[in-house]
Amino acid sequence: MAEFKPSKEVLSGDTADIYFARTIEILKKEGLNPVTTMEVFSSRAGILCGIEEVRALLSIALSKVSGEVWALGEGEAMDRKEVVLRITAPYQSYGLYETAICGILAHCSGWATAVRECVNAAGDIPVISFGARHVHPSVAGVMDYSAIIGGCQSCSSIAGAKLSGLEPSGTIPHALILVMGDTVTATLAFDKHMPSGVPRVSLVDTFKDEAEESLLVAQALDKSLDSVRLDTPSERGGVTVDLVKEVRARLNLAGFKQVKIFVSGGIDVERIRQFIEQGAPVDGFGIGSYITSASPIDFTADIHEIEGKSVAKRGRIPGKTPNPRLIKVI
Repeated sequence: MAEFKPSKEVLSGDTADIYFARTIEILKKEGLNPVTTMEVFSSRAGILCGIEEVRALLSIALSKVSGEVWALGEGEAMDRKEVVLRITAPYQSYGLYETAICGILAHCSGWATAVRECVNAAGDIPVISFGARHVHPSVAGVMDYSAIIGGCQSCSSIAGAKLSGLEPSGTIPHALILVMGDTVTATLAFDKHMPSGVPRVSLVDTFKDEAEESLLVAQALDKSLDSVRLDTPSERGGVTVDLVKEVRARLNLAGFKQVKIFVSGGIDVERIRQFIEQGAPVDGFGIGSYITSASPIDFTADIHEIEGKSVAKRGRIPGKTPNPRLIKVI
């Protein structure tokens, strides 16, 4: 289970909407702190993610009061307007964190849902998250964790891998090849200095034709080479179905049938489907911006009970909303 530690900014309320901070101040001065039940529901269907981070926050918030929390499990499919979280506790203990709770669930669920779309399209082909460079570093780990929850087999960021209890996945960047001046030289250096448990995956689109560089690194590393990665830029047409087929054919003809082909660079659901439908022999996909650019899933929090009395704002039904899928998490 991931170990989330809420930041001091979240715990202090600095990330909250100001009106919640003012509400807590007013209630304290008025001496009001009723036990309330708040429910959180989603604006659309998707994959729920962020519950473990929310649980970590609420564990601290409710540590000195009597309260309980019910929720759907991390990674579960959720329906539109389904209650995914229910909190019952004195309002002052958790009311300040409504902004953070909704924000955590919104982004994490949006990322996880986008990944699930890619994973479903890819079928048995592994999907790896390469999205860390597309988000602010303060959320890179959480984004990659969400990608793992959505179905990615691994991720590129060290922080995301730590949260997920996995080893980070990565290949060789263009920077190493450019600095060393040759793809084979860089790959051999990688092989020399990296631990044996790290797969040898060579990036093969820097200086020469992808098929040519694939053969050169395969000949240099022989059985040590796990995969080649195709990341051809859009200026040269990107990675195409025909390119993957050619690289596969040339590797096979040279006796390197064991070398896998990993594809990255602007990969999304439609491109995954295109590769599969047209029979491109892809062994893995690296996906970045499709995950990180996913729209957050809006979550709404409403009070439904105060001191056991059913209440609700207009348009909502008073009282607890039945959902037998909720389990007690605190």
